[in-house]
Amino acid sequence: MTDASAAIEATDLVKTYRSKEGDVDAVRGVSLTVAHGEIFGFLGPNGAGKSTTVRMLTTLLTITAGSARVAGVEVIDDPDGVRRRIGVALQEAGLDLRQSGRELLTLQCRLFGMSAAEAADRTQELLELVELTEAAERRIQGYSGGMKRRLDLASALVNRPDILFLDEPTTGLDPASRLVIWDEVRRINAQGTTVFLTTQYLEEADQLCGRLAIIDDGRIVSEGTPAALKSQLAARLGPGADPSLDDVFLDATGRTRERVAGEVQEVQA
Repeated sequence: MTDASAAIEATDLVKTYRSKEGDVDAVRGVSLTVAHGEIFGFLGPNGAGKSTTVRMLTTLLTITAGSARVAGVEVIDDPDGVRRRIGVALQEAGLDLRQSGRELLTLQCRLFGMSAAEAADRTQELLELVELTEAAERRIQGYSGGMKRRLDLASALVNRPDILFLDEPTTGLDPASRLVIWDEVRRINAQGTTVFLTTQYLEEADQLCGRLAIIDDGRIVSEGTPAALKSQLAARLGPGADPSLDDVFLDATGRTRERVAGEVQEVQA
């Protein structure tokens, strides 16, 4: 049954890639619901199906089977309607390094049909939101990695989306820049935007997400609040156990700390 109150609802999503060697199921029946206004985390090792799921939800990949509604719109039936209601910031920031930060955001605003005056006002709002006003006239080529990620966030917010999809937004950033991005995500969410966050950093999910799902081998293997998932594992492990989200992940995916090294990382803030 469709949940009309949900920001995102996916039911039995499947993505199959066909090749000469045979079919490969990258996503094998993912079902999830994200409430309006929450920060929802999507965890998993490389190749687990995180990015494939996000690309289906954001219309960047076709859905092989199953269904999804995003911001109240059926993804399969009305992909353009979905695109008008979402913002997407992928792992690799799509920025023209020759432009200034202000020029890039102004162009994005104009592409969404804003007048020159509207574009100027919205650009200034976004620069203030991500605290880039002092660097607004500088070429993006001279921005730090953290500044580029913040500008990419601003670009994804141009159309005032109902839902913001962030695909590993802090990958490759130093710890200080990572904390700045966390603050920006919280600020964006506080303004009413639902955030769907994929990440490989367990500390990031623990700090930001009200709920999360762990995906492995194309299937969701665990879901709940970080506190509840840790509490459930503690109850199973017995008296004195104080598991971290690392331990929850390892337990849910059947991985060892040696196997998981380089796939999912914990960041000490």
